Amino acid sequence: MFDLGALRRAVEARGRVARVVIAEIRGSTPREVGAAMLVWDGGQSGTIGGGALEFEAAKAALSRTGLSRHPLGPQLGQCCGGSVTLLTEHYDADAVAALEGCDVIARGPGARPLAVARLLDRARARGEAPEAQLVQGWMVEPVARPGRPLWIWGAGHVGRALVAVLAPLPDFALTWVDTAPDRFPEAVPEGVTVVPVAEPAALMPRAPKDAAHLILTYSHALDLELCHAALRHDFGFCGVIGSDTKWARFRSRLAVLGHAPAAIDGITCPIGRKDLGKHPQAIAIGVAAQLITMQTGDMRAWPTRFSEFGA
Repeated sequence: MFDLGALRRAVEARGRVARVVIAEIRGSTPREVGAAMLVWDGGQSGTIGGGALEFEAAKAALSRTGLSRHPLGPQLGQCCGGSVTLLTEHYDADAVAALEGCDVIARGPGARPLAVARLLDRARARGEAPEAQLVQGWMVEPVARPGRPLWIWGAGHVGRALVAVLAPLPDFALTWVDTAPDRFPEAVPEGVTVVPVAEPAALMPRAPKDAAHLILTYSHALDLELCHAALRHDFGFCGVIGSDTKWARFRSRLAVLGHAPAAIDGITCPIGRKDLGKHPQAIAIGVAAQLITMQTGDMRAWPTRFSEFGA
């Protein structure tokens, strides 16, 4: 998808920015059609698969526009065996402004081909976004919309590791909550909304009812208070870091607070993957994988949960 928000922020910060997107693939390739990177003088973000292809494309991005085809063979020192067609475009503030309000960005040389018009009409009639694709020299890309709201409660070691892992993913829109500004690191990943608030549980009603929540504060009492607030507010997913012993105590206390067993069962605790270990980054990887598999609807990847950390 065309991440217009990321492009807008890059142009605001850097001025002129090149966007390089994979327009077409043949055979084995490191990334899919629609994968893109932004390149500016002195830096870049995103990836089209790394390696020599990305290195050469980034090097030429600010001096080249249009379509270019790249066999992934000996010439690039790669052995994928396929080929990639790249589209390189340059953007400034005016060019980005011209895209605002678009649901699909379709562009190319000359008049819009009939095949592109039919593709867009068919997608509109079905209420679906078309897949990113190159059609008769025209690149068609749906504009990325904000991801699923994900609220992370706690900015300790595990919270920081989770934000570092999840922030680059386009599937989630992160809100990060803790009790004071100095609980957060100085550098926060782009696109993450930081909310320092003395009473975090009072903020729960401001979260969308379909939001996912990860509760992992420095305090078991605060974790319990947030679980209580989540059960009163409703949620799409709620997970709490901890042990089986911790959750048994929480279940008992939440029942005393008036929550039915079936409602309490809607909270997942422990979260993550026990077999990956207790290092904060390992926990973050396990939890991130759990969220991603939930997004795709495939829960078969979850035979075990993390059940020791935070006991």
